[in-house]
Amino acid sequence: MKQEQEPHIIGYGKLTAVWLGLLGLTALTVWVARHNVGIGHVWGSLAIAVAKGGLVIAFFMHMKYEGQLLRWLLFFALSVLAIFIGFTFFDVLYR
Repeated sequence: MKQEQEPHIIGYGKLTAVWLGLLGLTALTVWVARHNVGIGHVWGSLAIAVAKGGLVIAFFMHMKYEGQLLRWLLFFALSVLAIFIGFTFFDVLYR
């Protein structure tokens, strides 16, 4: 038995707000790149990138409106990707 999902429509106002948020985060990324803030440069850039990716996944890819199974599968896939990227840094650390 297949469950019917009601369609979700995101209004132009919300999409515009998300787009403006992405533009603001991009401007913040440029600001962090141009100013020397020490080690905060790397962590700040990574945090901004995660926030931007989260906005794109949630709203433009409509993940906010999907079921729990698909959300957990996405979380699992991104976790595995993060682990693999983390393992590549071991190569740099132990050269």
